[in-house]
Amino acid sequence: FVDVALAEAKKGMLVIMKNKKIIMIIVIVFVFFILSVIFSLLNFGSADIISGISIGNVNVSGNSKENTIKVLDKLIIDREKKDINLEYIENDNKYEKKIDLSVLAITYNIESSVNKAYNIGRNGNIFKSNFDIIKTIIFKKNIDIDFTIDEKKLDNLISDISSNLPNKMIQSGYYIEGKDLIITKGVSGYIVDKEAFTHTLYSYINNLNDKSNSISIPVKYIEPEKIDIEKIHSEVYKEAKNAYFEENPFKVTAEVRGVDFDLEKAKGFLEENNNNTEFAIQLKYTEPEIKLKNLKIDVFPNLLSSFSTRFDEDNKERSNNLNIAASKIDGTILAPGAEFSYNRVVGERSISAGYKEAKIYQGGKVIDGLGGGICQISSTLYNAVVCANLDVTERYNHQFITSYVQPGRDATVAYGSKDFKFKNNRTYPIRIDVYITSGIAKVDIYGIKEKEDKEIDIDVETISTIPYETKYQTDSSLPSNTEKLKQRGANGVIVKAYKLVKQNGITISKSLLSKDSYIPLDKIILKSSKK
Repeated sequence: FVDVALAEAKKGMLVIMKNKKIIMIIVIVFVFFILSVIFSLLNFGSADIISGISIGNVNVSGNSKENTIKVLDKLIIDREKKDINLEYIENDNKYEKKIDLSVLAITYNIESSVNKAYNIGRNGNIFKSNFDIIKTIIFKKNIDIDFTIDEKKLDNLISDISSNLPNKMIQSGYYIEGKDLIITKGVSGYIVDKEAFTHTLYSYINNLNDKSNSISIPVKYIEPEKIDIEKIHSEVYKEAKNAYFEENPFKVTAEVRGVDFDLEKAKGFLEENNNNTEFAIQLKYTEPEIKLKNLKIDVFPNLLSSFSTRFDEDNKERSNNLNIAASKIDGTILAPGAEFSYNRVVGERSISAGYKEAKIYQGGKVIDGLGGGICQISSTLYNAVVCANLDVTERYNHQFITSYVQPGRDATVAYGSKDFKFKNNRTYPIRIDVYITSGIAKVDIYGIKEKEDKEIDIDVETISTIPYETKYQTDSSLPSNTEKLKQRGANGVIVKAYKLVKQNGITISKSLLSKDSYIPLDKIILKSSKK
């Protein structure tokens, strides 16, 4: 009986203890729930971002949404004003380009990033919110900046850098020289690694705490595209068509000169001469029966635009190059919708084409280069094209300021890498006339004026100036304690070029043409090594 009583008592005590544990657990859960509610209410009731959060690596803990937006906006504006040096250095090869981030036309959505930061710990589920808050306080959390880059401007920047790299890759190309199609084989070399460069650039933009002003340019060595003779044939081939016009509604269509070549023969020729760097394929032309000049109307009655630049006639080599380039373009007729390519029309700058050595910019110095000076023709043409309100599809600025046009009004070209292209977006054909006379290069564009035509002008605004540096080089040929100027220095600048549309002399619209960066040209002084 005693044993039974003791067993029952023990059993009762276990039940009581078990009930106490249950009650204790319930109390703890209840207390935790109450504390969680209070903790959540405190955070929900706060207008500030919780602790441990940063945006773009900038600590925004305890800040209100409004204040955070203001802080980040200011940091972004300040950064976009700052020059960034893009540089590539390998052994003795060096390339650098100064830009500011605004050239990429970046669109920021700071409010979206701030909302993401603010909503952490505020998702409506008390326990998950509290877990997120505690985890963020302990482990911290960085929110990326929400932004997009204008892909076309990024591609243009990458192309610009690639075309100026030491040992750059040169693409295969072609142009027409008289009765021959000249095909040029490309050269292996370096280009910007777009994927790696984009990743580096995005990381830099996403780190507002990064105070450096330098970004390394990643490159890769690649082969040029193989010569695709079938593709070239499809682009060169044209069926002869007569010029004609219609009166109601008025419409003018320019003639098309038929062009063709023996595709199978060309394939065999390329295979047999695979080691050649240049190939000449004979073209067959078919003249149309009726040309614009045969029509009983003046197809190009109106001067749509005109632009002139000056050059030194005494520099015979440079003048020669300008004359060759101008003669290739002079008289070009561009049908509506057709695209003009400077490199296709002017061709490769070679000795066989008659080009001479003249001063060019390369590697931060002024040196002699084949075809030096022809960028004056492309720049003169660019200004006439803009003022005729034609559609510019490809254009690059020089590395350094030129002497013949304002910064922001130039257009540099390099065969196989940089081209200047534009489309005739007008209703009627246009004719391009180029004159070289008495130290003046002039481009006139003729066509038919339309009711919608307005006066077009270009306005250039200087954003910042980059002073040049003076560098000394020893020269053992100089007499003792003497110096000699080898290269004049020139400041670099960052500019914005705007297209102004005017009516009766009054500007009615203003749009950004380009934002261009020109690096400074070092002043170089030779100094005697003898004392």
